[in-house]
Amino acid sequence: MIQRISEISGLNLRVSPFNHSGLLRAVNVTTDQIGAKVKRPGYGTYLGGLGTQIQTLFNWTLGNGTQFWNYAYAGGTLHYSTQGTGAWTVCGNGTFTGGSHIGYAVLNDVLIAGDGIGSTRHTSDGTNFTDTTLAPASEQFEEYQGRIWAAGTASYGFYSTVGTVSDWSTDSSSILIPDAGKNNLVFKVADRLNFGKTSGLQYRWDGYSLVDLSTNLSYTSPYSMAEVEGYKIGLNRLGFYGNGGAKSEALSNAIQKQIFNSANNGIAGSVFNTAPGVVYKYDYLCAVGTTSDDLTYGTVANCIEKYNIQLNEWLNWSFANSPTAFLNYKDENGDEQLVWGDGAGQCYKLSGTGLSDNGVPISTEIMGFYDGGSLEEKKWDMVRMVFSPRCQAHVQLALTSALDFQNLNWIDLEPEKSGLLEYHFKGNSRSRFMVYRVYESSMETRWALYTIEYHFDPILHE
Repeated sequence: MIQRISEISGLNLRVSPFNHSGLLRAVNVTTDQIGAKVKRPGYGTYLGGLGTQIQTLFNWTLGNGTQFWNYAYAGGTLHYSTQGTGAWTVCGNGTFTGGSHIGYAVLNDVLIAGDGIGSTRHTSDGTNFTDTTLAPASEQFEEYQGRIWAAGTASYGFYSTVGTVSDWSTDSSSILIPDAGKNNLVFKVADRLNFGKTSGLQYRWDGYSLVDLSTNLSYTSPYSMAEVEGYKIGLNRLGFYGNGGAKSEALSNAIQKQIFNSANNGIAGSVFNTAPGVVYKYDYLCAVGTTSDDLTYGTVANCIEKYNIQLNEWLNWSFANSPTAFLNYKDENGDEQLVWGDGAGQCYKLSGTGLSDNGVPISTEIMGFYDGGSLEEKKWDMVRMVFSPRCQAHVQLALTSALDFQNLNWIDLEPEKSGLLEYHFKGNSRSRFMVYRVYESSMETRWALYTIEYHFDPILHE
């Protein structure tokens, strides 16, 4: 029998291993044409270092569509970069109380920001901030129905006077977000305002009434939230989920074993409250630290869970410099850029042509499992793989009749310069399953795996 797989799917640790094209491991790869798995691009530094952990990154573009600033909050101080290329400069009145993050919103070309501890502040010129008299201390802001809304430090949601970020007295008041927990999130989706609480409760406000949207899938990390086409994605202790305006829906069944599992080696508990996320070119990225699973027990250090929204596909990325905050912005040419900061105070920018992580080789790996469509024992004759020419990928094959991915006897191979790998099995080539592994770590090329073809004969037992 001959069977070919040309659409290599992403991670599927929940349904696999009996899913012919789902991967058990997929680190630092992305999906390209015809379902190929390709080594991800690298990155380099972005602007100068700030000397302490980057806690928040955000962008503000004026209504004229041409003038913008990128902001970095680190060590209690807010810095700006004019047009995303100017050096980091401390904002006027930009030293905050020292909250862990900065939140912001924009109304009528005025930006309001706060750390949830000290004075809330606003700016109209992008570089100098003024204390916003009577505004509540808040880390979470959203514009809704011509007002700025702020999630207070307890259970009240406050709103400004219509049309202004600076007047919190003339036509300003608050609403109580009921029941357990305090507010930790306010966001807008489907032209409705949503409040999240530390207890996991979630309510929707339409300007007149509150609707309880609480499920087991409420956000735990407000910093993990990101949006694409009006659809919000974020993290909680049961996984990643999306919200398009109604109750939330689970998105991450395929990688559940990396989030929580029976071996307790998934995402660390403290990460669920602070993990940063971003959407970049229809990819949702969320940095979750080191994680593993209880199927392959393969550990991913500095793991970034990557969800391709168009393909409904999960992969793992791992940056040499683990992100503590993300930024997605459009530069002066309108091109989308991905920037992140790390614990040492340096920011980095993804490069479409980069071959290293700021001078560190990118370690890539995929591992797949194949059962030939049955649990029958098989005599394996040959495997063909088609790679990009002159790639430096290494290949391992293993035959096994047990789901023991930690004790496999690997056969080591390398593709030809043309990109073709063809291996004919010798001797005793009988087993129920085959496992393949592709790995590479270099600063030379970006390999791509396009298709896999298996030649085998089932062994029918009487």
